[in-house]
Amino acid sequence: MKTEKTLSKILMWLPSLIITLFFIPNALDKIFNSSQTDKIVANSSVMIATGIFLLISTALFLYNKTVLIGTILLAFYMTFIVFIHMYKGKPYEVAILIVMATIFASYIRKSNLYYQNK
Repeated sequence: MKTEKTLSKILMWLPSLIITLFFIPNALDKIFNSSQTDKIVANSSVMIATGIFLLISTALFLYNKTVLIGTILLAFYMTFIVFIHMYKGKPYEVAILIVMATIFASYIRKSNLYYQNK
C-alpha cells in the first residue's frame, strides 16, 4: 500500500519535473546570455525580465497552492512563443506540445481545479 502511494506520487510529479527541466534552463539562458541576436527582441533588459518571469512562473507552477497561476503564466508564455515561431516561419509544433504538456502536468497534480463546482 505504501509503495503504491509512493509510486503514485512519483508518477504524478514526473510530468511537472520534465516541464521544469525545459523552463528553468531556458530562463537561465535568457538571464545569463541576454545578448542573443537571433531573437525578435534584441534588448538585453527584456530578455533578462523574460528569464525572471519564467523562473517565477515555474516556481508558482511547482508550488501546489499556486499551480493554476503558474500553469496559466507558463502556457501564456509558450503560446506567445508559438505565435512568434509561426511569424518567423520556424517549426512551432514542439512549442504547442509544451503548452499542452504544461496544462496536462497541472491537471494530473490538481485535477479538482479544472472542474466547475456546483
